[in-house]
Amino acid sequence: MPGEISIYGVFIPSLLVWMLAAFIITSAARAVLVRVGFYRLVWHRSLFNLALYAIVLGGVVGVVLWLQS
Repeated sequence: MPGEISIYGVFIPSLLVWMLAAFIITSAARAVLVRVGFYRLVWHRSLFNLALYAIVLGGVVGVVLWLQS
């Protein structure tokens, strides 16, 4: 597993790319959750969003590592 990704000679940590992908997925999921009114059931919205981001980031990293093996 490479530690960095080279974009036009600039080395970017692979975790940064995975975090950006997880942020985009989480943002889309949050928009869907707002539209369906799910946040009315959530006690602390910020903690829920943080947990959702952590779960999505773990999923993204797991999928990437699974695809590399």
